[in-house]
Amino acid sequence: MMYKDWSKTTDELTALMQQFGKGHPEVAKGFSQLAKAAEKDGAMSAKDKELMALAIGVSIRCEGCIAFHAKAAAGYRATRAEVLETIGVCLYMGGGPAFVYGAQALEAFDAFAEEA
Repeated sequence: MMYKDWSKTTDELTALMQQFGKGHPEVAKGFSQLAKAAEKDGAMSAKDKELMALAIGVSIRCEGCIAFHAKAAAGYRATRAEVLETIGVCLYMGGGPAFVYGAQALEAFDAFAEEA
């Protein structure tokens, strides 16, 4: 039994964000351009950047961020071991709350890794 349906979460949030984008397209387009520029390969790989984003999602306790970045990390073929180490750093820096959200991040990654 899973805590959350992570695929459904990304689908529902995507729909909500698209609704916002229809109402304020300039801001939505700007955010999308920023995301694409930030996540592309450079001095760091896109996969490593997604693991960083996943860690930030855990740290700020954002389930939507966890869902999107776990999905992206799985898409970049991050390994479960890499996700576990990412979450381990979150636990070190964030204590108990990071443990709770880190466990959710691992579940989300596992769900998306199965789909990939």
